[in-house]
This record gives sequence, C-alpha cells and structure tokens, in this order.
Amino acid sequence: MRIVHYWRAMWGIVGRELWRFVTQRERFVSALVRPLVWLFVFAAGFRAALGLAISPPYETYILYEVYITPGLCGMIQLFNGMQSSLSMVYDREMGSMRILMVCPLPRWFLLLSKLLAGAGVSILQVYVFLAIAWAYDIHAPWQGYLWVLPALMLSGLMLGALGLLLSSFIKQLENFAGVMNFVIFPMFFMSTALYPLWKLKESSILLHNLAQYNPFSQTVELIRFALYGQINQYAFVYTLVAFIVFMTLAIIGYNPSKGMMSRKGGV
Repeated sequence: MRIVHYWRAMWGIVGRELWRFVTQRERFVSALVRPLVWLFVFAAGFRAALGLAISPPYETYILYEVYITPGLCGMIQLFNGMQSSLSMVYDREMGSMRILMVCPLPRWFLLLSKLLAGAGVSILQVYVFLAIAWAYDIHAPWQGYLWVLPALMLSGLMLGALGLLLSSFIKQLENFAGVMNFVIFPMFFMSTALYPLWKLKESSILLHNLAQYNPFSQTVELIRFALYGQINQYAFVYTLVAFIVFMTLAIIGYNPSKGMMSRKGGV
C-alpha cells in the first residue's frame, strides 16, 4: 500500500464523520447546551458555594466562570468521545463497520482515523463554545486560543480512545447508553472540572485521590494551563500515556482473533 492510499482512506473517514456531524444539527446543539447551562445557570450557585462575591468589581463576578470554562471544554470532548463511540456500535450493527475493517489497510490506522475525525469534531464544538463564552466576557488571552489547540487535540484523542475501548465491549446499541452514564458522570464529577483539587481535599480525602488520578482531571488541567500559555508537563504526560494505553487496548479489543470481537463473532 502506498502513502496515497493511507491519505485517501484517512480523509474519507474524516470526511464521512464531518458530513455526519454537519447533517445532524441536533447533535451540535446538544453538545453546546450542556456546557452553556453549567456556565450560565449552575455557575452562579457554585460560585456562591465557594464563597465568591457576586457584587462589583465585575472581574470578581465572573471569576468562577473563568475557572470552570476549561472544565466545560473537557465536558464537550468527553461527551463527544462517547457519542463517537456510540456511532461505532451503530455502524457495527448496521454492517458498515465490517466493510471498513476488512479493507487492506491496518486496523490500527482505521481506528486512529476514526479518532482523528472525532477529535476534529470536538475541537469545532469547543471553539464555538469559547466564542459564546467570549461574548459573555469570559475569555483568556487571545494567544491562548492558539496554544490550546494541541491540548484539545491530545485530550480529544485520549477521550475518544476511551470511548473506542468501551465500544469494543458493547454488543448491542441499547446497552451503550447505560455504560456511557456509568463512565461520563463519575469521570466528570470526580475531577477538577468544577472545583480545585485543594477544595476537594477539604471535603474528602478519597474524593481528592480519585480526582487526582482521574485521566479527565489531567485533561482539564492540560486545557486550563494551555489557555493561558502554559504547559502542565505532568498533565501532558499523564494524558499522553492514558491515550496510548486506551488506544492499545481498543486495538486489541477490535482484533477479531485476540480481543472482545472474537467473542462476538467478529466486527
């Protein structure tokens, strides 16, 4: 196989996912509704719980919104990663996944192309959310919107790989919604997306430890630092290692001779 074949296959997969995203407008709207509700509605209550003033100066009023914005960016990518995996289960039931997997290209390359497509879609959603937040006067330095792009790509790949791994265990589409909720809500609430790590420690040592080693927490910290032109090396390494581990397990899971697919009669 030549490089051009890999290139065409990758852009074919990416283009299909982008077209699916464009034609499913409700998916785009729902991806923005969740973080916007947290930003504009629930943030007021959480801000009061943290003891932050809601009176002038105006910078104090939006302090908590500024803090949780990176966490809500991570929320978008987390839900998108699970949504992309849901489409994998659907494609497997409909048979289109079988056609993709029997092509002569390596299976790892096909799965990675699916991840790149999902990460690209999540990045588009995040930037639209950041634009809305900017209009609400919640913003980072303008350079941060460029610096955060690599962080969003890595975090999107890691969360997408986690969803891909989960999809390798799910046989029926009906079972995936329960698994999504079982993974999404613990990962989100037991993280630093809404509260600082030191604040969690004041509440519960167990919750602090769970949040500290939660891959989603490190994803949020990676995005949070990148938005302000800084590199959190620990978060970067942790997210990268988590991506490699999840991706490796997903490739094994989708291997018809070794992984979970062998127990289900193939992809």
